[in-house]
Parts: sequence; structure tokens; C-alpha cells
Amino acid sequence: MTDHTRRRPWLAALLALVVSGLGHAYLRRWARAFGWYVAVTAVVFVFVPESAISGVLAGEPPPLRDVAPAAAVVGASVIDAYVVALRNNREHERERDAARSSDATEPTAGGTVDRPAAPSTETTSDETVRCPECGKDTDPTVDFCQWCAEPLGDDAT
Repeated sequence: MTDHTRRRPWLAALLALVVSGLGHAYLRRWARAFGWYVAVTAVVFVFVPESAISGVLAGEPPPLRDVAPAAAVVGASVIDAYVVALRNNREHERERDAARSSDATEPTAGGTVDRPAAPSTETTSDETVRCPECGKDTDPTVDFCQWCAEPLGDDAT
């Protein structure tokens, strides 16, 4: 999967804490999200006593020892979502750096390398602007890229 857009690790962890698997779905790791959802649901039904479940539904706090197995699996899911987001962001940085380095031109006859001074936004048509960060066409009426959220600068409008 080459969809390595930058994600917020804290948001992935928070979503995984709220609903099991949701943090991984935010990271677009669909099989992993489904797996964590199934794991948490299975642990709740297998290891958490029915009295604790009906007590929670009635509004009574359950004993900690009754819900500890489910809490442990949810905690592991939260940590996994955070770590996967960090790894995803590192891979995104590597891909971005590789794309930037491939944009540099070949050495000239004198042995020097011509490099662009600074990335600029390129207008591709009357209705779009090309983002210097990700290279996708964006809406010229906003000051940032809707794909990667990078600012477009003053020459984009």
C-alpha cells in the first residue's frame, strides 16, 4: 500500500480508545482495524462476566478485575494505532524526501548540480494550482493544499 499521507498519532490513539479499530480505520489499515475490533469483541464476550456487562448497561461501575482483560486488549490496540501512525509518518517522510531528491536535475557539464532555489506553485489551468509539496492539483481559492494541508504561499492566489 503506497498511501502514506501524514497522520496524527495522537488522534489515531484517541480514536482507538473510543471505539476499538477506529484508530486503525483512520490510518486506512482496514484489515488491522477489523482485526482489533474482533479481538476486543471476542475478549469481552469470552472473558468479561455477564454480570459485569449488565452492570455497565445499568450504569454501575464494574469491578476492575472483571474488565481487566478487555482493558488490556483495548490498551494494546491504542498503542498499536499510535505506533502504526508513527511508522506511517516516517514512511511518508522517506517518500517525500525521495521525491524531492529525484526532482534535482543531473549534473551539468561543469560538474555542478542545478537545483531549484525554492518550490513554487505552478498553475496548471485557470481553475487549479499544483501543490509544491505533494504535486496534486488544488483549489486556488484556498491558501493551503486540501490533500496534504501544506500552505501554498502568496503566489498561489
